[in-house]
Amino acid sequence: MMEPEDAAARRAVKPVICYPVDTLPVPDMAALTRARATLTKVDEVLVPARDARCFSVPAGHFFRIRSVEGPQVGDLNLWAENDLTERFYSGKTRALHGTHITTGQRMWSSFPHLRPMATITHDTLEWYGKDAFGGSVHDVIGTRCDPYTHNLLAGGQYHQCCHSNLVRALAAHLDVPPLQAEPHVHDVLNVFMCTGFTQDTGQYFMKASPVRPGDYLEFFAEIDLLGALSACPGGDCSSEHSSDAAACHPLLVEIFAADPAVLEGINLAPRNHYDRSHGT
Repeated sequence: MMEPEDAAARRAVKPVICYPVDTLPVPDMAALTRARATLTKVDEVLVPARDARCFSVPAGHFFRIRSVEGPQVGDLNLWAENDLTERFYSGKTRALHGTHITTGQRMWSSFPHLRPMATITHDTLEWYGKDAFGGSVHDVIGTRCDPYTHNLLAGGQYHQCCHSNLVRALAAHLDVPPLQAEPHVHDVLNVFMCTGFTQDTGQYFMKASPVRPGDYLEFFAEIDLLGALSACPGGDCSSEHSSDAAACHPLLVEIFAADPAVLEGINLAPRNHYDRSHGT
């Protein structure tokens, strides 16, 4: 197809940021840093390789996802502890913060709530930045490896993918059948995963994660949270996911309480103030 005469001019139009964040409520990182200095571990959950586990984090607590044995990525779902209809909204988080998130940025919840669920307070991989391929760590691009896409592209019935792992974990936590739990499983934060888009075709790519044992991503719970974390069957995602070929390792979720006196100046997230009249 021939290009129009003004094709170059159309391409040269400068982009406009869709959601300027100058007025976006920001976390009090100084107060959170003071609170971090008082942390006491109160619980932990080990997530086995190629499987998932649920965990709860009270509002005002911190939690860490830690690499413990070898390079491993994880797929994270978050819900409001007492209302599973309020869940992590990866698309809006991406629109506000970009394709990858790190210290000082937040995981936002779904409509009609649209409020911070968790704030990232420390990221040992923040040094990675963006590499020459356009790759970065902790993405809100990918949806999670799942048995439906696997079946579509390769056939067969593979059950250890992150979607199925999360379904099983949530079903066990709620004590309901998997088919009842599955609608609550949603797009994830890909913890430790190194991803981007190719320059030529714009395709989503992954590459070996830079995570090593001892690295962790730490969050402050803005509301009472129920989380589910899958230790992806892709391991460090250096070759493929949704297979039994990759070397995989467990991940550790650690939950911490801070000194309540230090938390007094930290305001937890209110629900969104839109009146929901929708012009009617």
